[in-house]
Amino acid sequence: MANLYDVIRKPIITEKSMMAMDQKKYTFEVAPKSTKGLIKQAVEAVFDGVKVESVKTISVKQKAKRVGRYSGFKSGYKKAIVTLSADSKTINVFGEDAE
Repeated sequence: MANLYDVIRKPIITEKSMMAMDQKKYTFEVAPKSTKGLIKQAVEAVFDGVKVESVKTISVKQKAKRVGRYSGFKSGYKKAIVTLSADSKTINVFGEDAE
């Protein structure tokens, strides 16, 4: 990894991940070769005032997809569920003006 900003690719916004945000658990798509320690450093560096308590990682396998007679694969990725400590500041994944 060249830079800590290259570790976190984007937040994963689903109904389940939005419900987990109430418990200070945030889901991100991360670089495939990133480790738990590197993900923790990246989250604490990118978001100010955040203290990471734990990191859980999941490798999402690629899925077979088919459109008509054409078949292929949807790409796989790695996701991380980051739990923040109780005294940590929350992360605003929708930008600064969203409240």
